[in-house]
Amino acid sequence: MPLGLGNKKKGKAKDTSKLVDSEAVAPAATPPGTAVAPAGAGSASRLQFHAQLAHGSPTGRVEGFGNARELYAKVAEAFGIAPAEIMFCTLNTHKVDMDKLLGAQIGLEDFIFAHIKGKRKEVEVLKSDDMLGLTVTDNGAGCAFIKRIKEGSLMDQIKIICVGDHIESINGKDVSDCRHYEVAKMLKDLEKGQMFKLQLIEPRKAFEIEPRSTGGTLTAAKISRGRETLRLRTKGPATVEEMPSEVEEKAIKKVDELLETYMGIRDIELAATMVEAGRDKKNPDEFAVALDETLGDFAFPDEFVFDVWGAIGDAKQGRLE
Repeated sequence: MPLGLGNKKKGKAKDTSKLVDSEAVAPAATPPGTAVAPAGAGSASRLQFHAQLAHGSPTGRVEGFGNARELYAKVAEAFGIAPAEIMFCTLNTHKVDMDKLLGAQIGLEDFIFAHIKGKRKEVEVLKSDDMLGLTVTDNGAGCAFIKRIKEGSLMDQIKIICVGDHIESINGKDVSDCRHYEVAKMLKDLEKGQMFKLQLIEPRKAFEIEPRSTGGTLTAAKISRGRETLRLRTKGPATVEEMPSEVEEKAIKKVDELLETYMGIRDIELAATMVEAGRDKKNPDEFAVALDETLGDFAFPDEFVFDVWGAIGDAKQGRLE
């Protein structure tokens, strides 16, 4: 995908009037937990992590996984439930805390809390505004859920809809195995002035009733600060790595913002993969080829690739806050 400097793609222009944002926890969500095995680069598959069900359970151990789906399967196996019952995982808290979601970089001493499906609910909504006020993310294993509800938005006025709810269907169409960006597009494409129906599943609750939350801000969804982390990749085996440098973290945050501007999604794992692809590249053409080889499924506009390359360069030069 070499960049044609005078031949920008058409029809892929910036779209800043999005109905919803879409933010991925990680295309390949990463396992948290307490490291029981040594943290050598070759020992990732032997690491053990502690886990509990968020609504209450004994402590279990999970190990021997290399990607998000395998992680959820191992957690499900530990507690005798179906993998599809797990909506998302939080780290070091049983609460529905969107700032603590299991993500792309997980410290080796983190503890997994798995939130499983609870009560179903159905709601009809009149789309009276172009903007619904939802941010959608997914767990990397086929479950899209609500990460944030913008204060004062249309959805904020409907108290039955909560942060953490899995979006199971839209107008009767099953979206339970769709990625976050697919669900976001379906919501965006709904006609203004029309009624639409959502079928939702809320996380199973413990005995206490927790207050409705609008979720955290994106800036609070930081990459884990542990000294070493286990990173699950969309392609290739899980690896134990040092944390990204401060420069790389700034670049990842900026690229994540560019993903929203150009493509209407937020995806820290995708942003981290793009920054990694540009780490040793000398010019934007080399970077574009690397992206095509690594992320060929995405049709990135040339303008976007230029801006990402610029963001990586700005980070290296200390020009990003």
